[in-house]
Amino acid sequence: MAALTKDRATPYREGVELDFPVAANTKIYSGSLVCGNSGGYAVPGADSPGFKFLGVAMEQADNSGGADGAKAIRLRRSGVFEFDASTINQAMLGSSMYVKDDHTIDDAAGCTYDIRVGILVKLVSESRGWVDINR
Repeated sequence: MAALTKDRATPYREGVELDFPVAANTKIYSGSLVCGNSGGYAVPGADSPGFKFLGVAMEQADNSGGADGAKAIRLRRSGVFEFDASTINQAMLGSSMYVKDDHTIDDAAGCTYDIRVGILVKLVSESRGWVDINR
């Protein structure tokens, strides 16, 4: 592909909320952490090999019995969200948090595959915290 030789009207979106195709035989709940599997389809957040964090589900998507991509889910890709946590503390403010499951975060020591969600910005308790998923 050659470099541009004239102006281009590049499509633009804020990118805060985007739709993603859902994996076959998958149900994702509203408000949950969502990952992309190794095939690039949305699945419930989990500390699994090949997964990448995509965002927070803004709705429920039930693709039970459907093929890959038969349904889509709207995800929020930025913001600050409160999630359950395994074992966090005040000293972890500003530290990276990782996916434990579809509603739980933890520091890297508590996770196997280190699927980064964002930065802990506010501690509620050792079992709840606010995470900035932009960072």
